[in-house]
Amino acid sequence: MKRGQLYAFVTGIFFLALALLGFIPQLQHPINAVEVHNGIQIQLGYLFGLFPTNPILNTVYAIVGILGLVSSMGLGGARFYGRGLFELFAILAILGSLTPTNTFFGFMPLFGSNAALYAAVSAISFYFGFIDSPGLLEIAAKAPENAVQLDNSVTH
Repeated sequence: MKRGQLYAFVTGIFFLALALLGFIPQLQHPINAVEVHNGIQIQLGYLFGLFPTNPILNTVYAIVGILGLVSSMGLGGARFYGRGLFELFAILAILGSLTPTNTFFGFMPLFGSNAALYAAVSAISFYFGFIDSPGLLEIAAKAPENAVQLDNSVTH
C-alpha cells in the first residue's frame, strides 16, 4: 500500500468514526442546542464538547469516510480522493470562516473547530492529491514485464 492509499484509508476511517460518534447523543455536550448564527437557527450538539455537529454533517462525514475506504484500493482512486478532499474541505473551511455562511445556510455547522479541522485536512489532502505521487510515477516509468526491449545501439 502506497502512502496516498494509506492516507485515503486513514482519512476514511477517521471520518467514518467521526460520523458514527456524532450519532451517539452521550458524546455530545450540550446535546440538541439551538443556536442562532446570522439570524438562522441551527440545532446541533458539540461532539466531545469541541466539534459542532448535526445529523446532516454526520451523513456528509460518513460519505467522505466510505469514499476514502473505497478509493484506498487503487493508486488512481487514492490520488483522485486526495484532490477531491482538498477541494471540498478548502471550500468548507472558507465557508466556515465567513460569518454569513458558517452554518451552510442553516444546514450544517461549519464554524469553530470544524473550520480549523477542514483547513488542516485540506492542506494535507493537497499534498497527497497533487504533490506526493510516487506510486503513479513508478507505474508510468516501468515497462510491462512482457514488453520487448529495443536495442538502441545500431551496428553496421
